Amino acid sequence: MSWLNRVRNALPSFAQKRETPDNLWIKCPSCSEMLFTKEYAENLSVCPRCDHHGRVRTDDRFGQLLDPGYSVLATPRVKEDPLKFRDSKRYPDRLKAARAANPHPDALTNAKGTVNGHKVILGVQDFAFMGGSMGMAVGAAFVEGVERAIKDKAPYVICTAAGGARMQEGILSLMQMPKTTVALRRLRRAGLPYIVILTDPTTGGVTASYAMLGDIHIAEPGCLIGFAGQRVIQDTIREKLPEGFQRAEYLHEHGMVDMVVHRKDLKSTLARVLEYLQPAKAA
Repeated sequence: MSWLNRVRNALPSFAQKRETPDNLWIKCPSCSEMLFTKEYAENLSVCPRCDHHGRVRTDDRFGQLLDPGYSVLATPRVKEDPLKFRDSKRYPDRLKAARAANPHPDALTNAKGTVNGHKVILGVQDFAFMGGSMGMAVGAAFVEGVERAIKDKAPYVICTAAGGARMQEGILSLMQMPKTTVALRRLRRAGLPYIVILTDPTTGGVTASYAMLGDIHIAEPGCLIGFAGQRVIQDTIREKLPEGFQRAEYLHEHGMVDMVVHRKDLKSTLARVLEYLQPAKAA
């Protein structure tokens, strides 16, 4: 050891290393600004510099939209790995890894609560769980949410975030599209509202089914909404697509989305929509 290192180690300021948490900072994916993680979370995961709306986890979304005292509903159990699928990893291994990194057993979770006093059943898809992909568990959770809404005579609200169908379940994943559509017919026969909050990204089979069947469609600013990717569409129709194609603002301008709402205004807007759609109580 050199004399310089001995002197450095003898000084308390050098001998005691300060440990900096790995998650102290977060980089905005849009403007690359370095933000304090705590301040970013307090700002509802919205960049204060460029207003980019980051992705929100399930429990955070429940906390942002529901009044205190809500309860998370149990996720239905389904048969896992029905096709014995394997790519670079076995499907059960992928599920195990996803569950270890997430607080809920699959991509869609429901909760029962109120939004400014208006009772709802709220479903939230988490993109962090295998890209929010739609498999049998997601379909079962969606149907369970609808049935609970019918039982409680409450609107069903869902926050969508998905990369599409779950390829490890093949045709069984695609079967969730008509399954969820039929469930929504039962909800409509019961005279209950169905509200969709589109978040980034909402793509594939989810967009082709329950994400675009709402009575009201609310989108967060800048979120990606579409079925196929922009490059696939351009190569198919052999035309250049307009700027901002498949973004919330473009779809709003062309009638696909009813409103684009900033995250800080989302709860109050949802409460107002629920008040409009729910039938008035008899005097």
